[in-house]
Amino acid sequence: MAHDIPAESLEAQTGRAGLFIMAILFGGVLVVNSYIADWLFHDDFYGSALALIGAILLGLPIIIHAARHLLKGRMHMDELVALAIVAAIAGGNYKSAGAVAFFLLLANLIETRTALGAQASIESLIRLAPTKAHRLTADRSEELVEPRDLRPGDTIRIRPGDNIPADGEVISGQSSVNQANVTGESLPVDKGENDEVFSGTTNISGTLDVRVTRAGAETTLGKVRQLILEARKTRIPMMRMIDCYAGWYTPTVLMLAGAVLFFTQDMNRAIAMLVVACPCAIILAVPTAMVAALSCAARLGILIKDVSNIEAAKDITAFVFDKTGTLTTGRLSVTRMMPADGVDGAVLLAAAAAAEHRSKHPVAKAIGEVARKANITPAEPTEFTESAGLGVKARVDGKWILVGRKSWLVEQEIDISPLSGEQFAEPEGLSTLFVASGGQVLGWIGLEDRTRKEARRAINDLHTLGIRETVMVTGDRWSVARRVAREMGCTEVQAEALPSDKLELVDSLKAQGRRVAVAGDGVNDAPALAAGDLSIAMGAAGSDVAINSASIVLMNNNLNRLGFLIRLSRKTTGVIHQSLIFGVGFVVVFMILAGMGFLHAIVGALLHLLAAAFVILNSARLVRFGEDLPEAPTRETAPPQARLEPVPAT
Repeated sequence: MAHDIPAESLEAQTGRAGLFIMAILFGGVLVVNSYIADWLFHDDFYGSALALIGAILLGLPIIIHAARHLLKGRMHMDELVALAIVAAIAGGNYKSAGAVAFFLLLANLIETRTALGAQASIESLIRLAPTKAHRLTADRSEELVEPRDLRPGDTIRIRPGDNIPADGEVISGQSSVNQANVTGESLPVDKGENDEVFSGTTNISGTLDVRVTRAGAETTLGKVRQLILEARKTRIPMMRMIDCYAGWYTPTVLMLAGAVLFFTQDMNRAIAMLVVACPCAIILAVPTAMVAALSCAARLGILIKDVSNIEAAKDITAFVFDKTGTLTTGRLSVTRMMPADGVDGAVLLAAAAAAEHRSKHPVAKAIGEVARKANITPAEPTEFTESAGLGVKARVDGKWILVGRKSWLVEQEIDISPLSGEQFAEPEGLSTLFVASGGQVLGWIGLEDRTRKEARRAINDLHTLGIRETVMVTGDRWSVARRVAREMGCTEVQAEALPSDKLELVDSLKAQGRRVAVAGDGVNDAPALAAGDLSIAMGAAGSDVAINSASIVLMNNNLNRLGFLIRLSRKTTGVIHQSLIFGVGFVVVFMILAGMGFLHAIVGALLHLLAAAFVILNSARLVRFGEDLPEAPTRETAPPQARLEPVPAT
């Protein structure tokens, strides 16, 4: 019964479990008193009466539950137990019926409490928002409101020690914020003006004024909660395989118990066989392990949309990485500018900043930061278009400004010849963007994106786990791509790739029989992420696109989580196999002993309780898996004829 936990609130389920405990204890007291009455009064009447009442009280929930499943046309473990209790009562063996029902209900209670405990553990990760929020009014005074009353655009004040009630952007103040509950980062993160904060995280030191961007169910925490609750409802292939055999399990057990009864004429043997045949340990093996693994992953900032992905991760044979924002920090910085002859550098920068003003690409942010430092205020474009993987085009003061790859500007009929001199040659290792205004090239801007310190270690870890094929794919130039791939230890690299090329690469690897995992930022990589056998969005805290495009969401950019995910999958599968082997062995061995008359029904019920406890404890080991995981620091594009080539050895 325990694994049929209804979709209701945790409080309601806890309340029902409390009533369940009281009923079990009361019935158990009646059964115990039946033995005491026999000893005190030396008369079977009092003991039998108490045992009958206790057996009915304890057995009725099991019988009703089994009847409901039969009426719905579904076979369930409780039919065997219900039949054993009915047979014991019909045979006048009230004490055995009561004792069997007591131990089996006790096993169900342990299962229920374990499931509720796992749910409470998960809910503690996702029900972290405070009950009140301090909203600032027009005159800058504070009013106390419910977090659900907050709306985008509201300004809230977060004091030291407060939980942040909504996603937002810091408009004033400096502080450190504990984001472990959302991103899995163990160390607090410094927050200042323009930094993003998330609902459910805890402000530690300073006071922050935050402009609300998302509230309620739309916050990152709200989406995380929905993901986890949906994941708990899914069923993995192994669970569906067990369901396939459930239909003939009960009839087979009934046939065996009937055969023993026919040849031995001993009802106690048949009842004992029905009790130990109840496949509680088998049924609990998969869901308890999956809930424990889900809780373990959520604790480390890994959100798994479908628990079948836990099982799928163990079979991955190839990893495809996006470069920008995944293997690199994604924080581009302008390191060089080369204006054309007769063009002032300020003019070049102003044109690029105006064209990139409306873009959300990391390039736009880097150019905008340099423009601010140079005290250049970008002009507001009247028209704007962005070609994914190619560049941007904006109309400013009546002129079209183009910023993008050299090849794209050539396609747009921009004359690049003024930059053909040797002094304008593009340097190795830099990503370059060419800028043109009014049909005239103004020069190029060079940007650099540094690799993550932990990336090489993470990829080496994947190689250690047997994943030999690690491919880096990027829209950047080949010179940059080769340098980064060599630093990372990738086996292959593809550069100058459009989003469609990334998709073709994934499809090609799958066609070769690879099981492909794709790791990206969830924006430009959405098609490739959707095509992978496993898709992993990096640094997805606050990113709606990342959360929606990937099957697994990492709430920070900790690449060490990738190897952990593979290990968790393999560990979970191993735990499930252990529990299934134990469950099957338990049923086979003790059914034989019961059929031979060596096992009483009451002892069988007690063993059933111990078997369920073993499976639950075995699965519970997964909750603490990965506690020793080391922490890591938290956190462009061309023609379609991109090609894949090996990374040369260093």
